Order: sequence, then structure tokens, then C-alpha cells
Amino acid sequence: MATPLQGVKVVELTTMITGSMAGMMLGDLGADIVKVEQPDGGDPFRAFNGGVYSPYFCSYNRNKRSIVLDLRSALGKEAVAALIASCDVLLDNFRPGVLDRLGLSDSEIRTLNPNLIHCSITGFGPDGPYVGKPAYDSVAQALGGLASMLIPAENPEVFGPTIADNVTAHCACQGVLAALMGRLRGQPGRRVEVNMLDATISFIPDAFGLMNQLGIFTDSRSRARSSQSYAFACADGKLLAVHLSSRDKFWDAFVEATGRGDLNSDPRFAGRQARVDNYDDLRRALAPTFLERTRADWVKRFADFDVPAAPIYDVSEVENDEQVRHLGAFFDMTHPTEGAVRSIRRPIWFDGSRQDQPVIAPPTLGEHTQAVLAELGLADKATRV
Repeated sequence: MATPLQGVKVVELTTMITGSMAGMMLGDLGADIVKVEQPDGGDPFRAFNGGVYSPYFCSYNRNKRSIVLDLRSALGKEAVAALIASCDVLLDNFRPGVLDRLGLSDSEIRTLNPNLIHCSITGFGPDGPYVGKPAYDSVAQALGGLASMLIPAENPEVFGPTIADNVTAHCACQGVLAALMGRLRGQPGRRVEVNMLDATISFIPDAFGLMNQLGIFTDSRSRARSSQSYAFACADGKLLAVHLSSRDKFWDAFVEATGRGDLNSDPRFAGRQARVDNYDDLRRALAPTFLERTRADWVKRFADFDVPAAPIYDVSEVENDEQVRHLGAFFDMTHPTEGAVRSIRRPIWFDGSRQDQPVIAPPTLGEHTQAVLAELGLADKATRV
């Protein structure tokens, strides 16, 4: 089955999350991804949790080939130049100036391949007062305002998964796909620039809209209040999420399902805005009710009453959900030396299917060095890479 990006070749000069995830997303769409790694351990994510094939690395590097090159050596420079000259897309997530020091300035790259789409991912952009600063997920979340919506001011503590990193990867993939489409229509090669700060800010447009138009500042609980979202502990100690949104029909059904008609006669909860203003009071009033039934009982009851609700799973429970199983969201890959690797299918379907997604296990360090060098006509120099 043909894949959307079949025949597109991508050279990936990336480590950790942002660039690696962008490359994996392109690989999931059928592009041939050649990941260039340094000989001294390769991508640092390989060694997280020990070993050289960690779950962190595997999570962001399926459907790729790995080649080991010392970019400071003469042969490494020759090989990476040959890769760039023959590819459609170059991905890098170096700090500004690093590629220049390696002899791969933008002008030199453009000379090698005038039609190249070069996607450069940085923390703060190619210039400006922060250009030399290190950037990681928590830094971008903090500067972009996202952290203020996740971290309670009264007890500041960082929670949750990487968000800025992953959002930036999605933006990079989007930029590359747009540039590829432009090239099909006769446009020249492009330099696509994506940075973590911009990407994080763009991820929370409503927060800036509320501030600029209404002078409303969001905090770590604003979204829950305005969307009338709740988390409750049930009789069996398991957690349940309820999201009543702004439609009266959901509140009415929720009251009926919980048997809490008394809430409608309480002036604190008379109308949606009152419930928003008195969110904490309502949450406390409802908490004892949820301790009367198990989570499974509440899930069934809310389904019967068409109330938006779901069990709050830990990651060990997600795969066993009947809808997740129906979607086939998880699959197994097998690496010839590392064994089985459980992974996640891309969230994009084409014509009712996603069976066209390649299912190649993440590569070991330098696994494809010989094959890629042979493709470049450099096989006889492989021992000196």
C-alpha cells in the first residue's frame, strides 16, 4: 500500500524529543528517515534509564535508519554533505550557530541542495536576546505562559508530561508538510524555522484572547472552572472525570444521574455562571455523592444519561479500554536483536485505515551505517567514518 510520503527522503540531525518526534511523524507517513548520530553514544535519549535502547529513545524513533558519523571528521563531513545533497528534507534541532561551526551554514546547505526543505528547530528562534540560552520543555512552558496554567501558585510543583517539546514537533512536521506541498506546486526549497517558545504560545490562544479582550487572567484552575470539568474519587478509590461544558442539557442530565436535584435550588449553583463562580463549593458538595458508587457504576450511569464522563486511567489501563482496543491504537514491532517493542499508531487515518503506517522498530546505534554509506557510494570508506 502506497504511503503519503513514499519516496520522500529525510535526513535527521536531531536528539532528544522535538526533532526526533518530528522525524518519526514523517516516518509514520512513509518518508525514509536517516537519523545521523554521533559515535560516542548517539542520541542521549538512548541511555536514559540505562542501556542504549531505552523506552525514551524508542518512543520517538520508530521507522528510522541510524547512521553513525563524526561530523567533525573529513569523512563525516563528506558523508553528511552527500546525504543533504540527495535528500528532500533536513531536520535539525541544534542551537543557532552549531551547524555553521560544522561547515553547514545555510548558504552552504543551499549550495549542496537548492531544492532542499531545511527545518531548523530551536528553543527561541535564530536570533534575539535568548538565542544562546539552553531550552528544554519546562523552560518553554514557563516562558510561554503554559506553566502558569498547570502549576498551582500556592504549592508550585511541576507536573505532567512534556508538552512544549511535543507541540514543537507537531509544528515542525506541519511546516515541513506545507513546504513539501509548495515544492510540488513549483515553489523553491524553503528554510522552515520553528522554535519552542513560539510553539508553546500558539498552543494556548484562548488564554491570551481572554486577557487581551476581557482582561481575564487564567491560572491552573481556570479551564476547569469555565468548562465545568471535575475529577472525583469513587467508592472503590478509582478516579472519574466529568466535563459538563456550557450546554444546559449536560447539567440537567448530570443532576438527574447523581440524584442531586437539591443543587438546583441552591442559589450558588443556579445557572452556569454561578456554578463557574462557585466551582469549589460545587465540587465539595458533590464529592460525597461519588463515594456512594464504584467508578464502573458511575461510568455506566453517566453513559445511560448521556453525560460526558470517563474513567481516569493510569497508563497501564489505557490499552484495555474497549474503544482503544477497537481503534487498534497500540501495536508491536520486533527488532532483530532487541526483541519486541510496543508502540503507538499514528493518530491519522487515510480512507478509513492506517495499515499503511510503516512498523519498523527503532534502530540500534549505527545499525544502517554500512547500507546508507553504500547508497552514497562511500562504502569503501566506511571503516574511517
